[in-house]
Amino acid sequence: MSLLEVKNLRKSFRITDSLGRTAGQLVAVDNLSLSLKRGETLGLVGESGCGKSTTGKLIMQLLRPDSGQVFFDNNELTNLSPKQMRPYRRRMQMIFQDPFSSLNPRMTVGSILSEPLLIHRLAAPRQVRDRVIELLEKVGLTAEHEQRYPHEFSGGQRQRVGIARALAVEPELIIADEPVSALDLSVQAQILNLLQGFQQEHNLSYLFIAHDLAVIEHVSDRIAVMYLGKIVELTSAAELYKNPRHPYTEALLNAVPVPDPNQPRPTALKGEIPSPVHPPSGCYFHPRCPYADDLCKQEEPALLETANEHLVACHHAEQVGRYLLCKAETE
Repeated sequence: MSLLEVKNLRKSFRITDSLGRTAGQLVAVDNLSLSLKRGETLGLVGESGCGKSTTGKLIMQLLRPDSGQVFFDNNELTNLSPKQMRPYRRRMQMIFQDPFSSLNPRMTVGSILSEPLLIHRLAAPRQVRDRVIELLEKVGLTAEHEQRYPHEFSGGQRQRVGIARALAVEPELIIADEPVSALDLSVQAQILNLLQGFQQEHNLSYLFIAHDLAVIEHVSDRIAVMYLGKIVELTSAAELYKNPRHPYTEALLNAVPVPDPNQPRPTALKGEIPSPVHPPSGCYFHPRCPYADDLCKQEEPALLETANEHLVACHHAEQVGRYLLCKAETE
């Protein structure tokens, strides 16, 4: 049974001109559906601006969708008031992309971690400090960090504080929005190992948002590839890396750096992601796709199952698969 179920989610933002008049609609998330099981990690990957972070905020009800539904443990969240959402705030937490802006600069780390414990009444006042120190030690910090302010920490340490804050209320689901994108490689590995350790210890479910497929590969059970507000491919991590069926996924995999300098460099993806205010007709990816034909320009492909639990939105999914298979055999 799924812990999280998202159905046909859509979110748009009004674009205004210099006089404040409506100049268009930016569709950030368009008819998006996904599910997440208990103890599972679902990676959500795509270029910057494709709607990944908006999706996370919609699931958390930090933004309200134009249409669609979000179910958590079979309970619909989309029509709940802020007061009705409070019990679910404890069970769902978010690690934000920028740890500095997500932490109150006027509060010490001790106060930041105490706040959720007091709001949700998870500890008696006399026990709060002990819980705070325990949380700090869990994420690799010490009791002496309790009285420091966010600006006194490095980026990696601030991210650890953000993780500690998310863990404070003992959630079942954590939405991790680019949690390591701004960190050094060595610190990235530490944070990823930390998150995986907590998942095994507490049976956590993660929606792991990232633009780096090399990072996503090591943490995800399944991966959803997002392009211009839509899911274009969804399958297990092993299947995606072995047998990608969407040209956009193929391009993302080609962009992953390789350690061997003598290995031939793959062809880079051409062009920029189109404007979500004026998206292309038909398949949104066709202006950049090497397989595109007239059908792609006229008709939008549906997200269909091409193999066992392998969903792809492409008119030429089989052609992409055959090409990659032949390429692997010749190598």
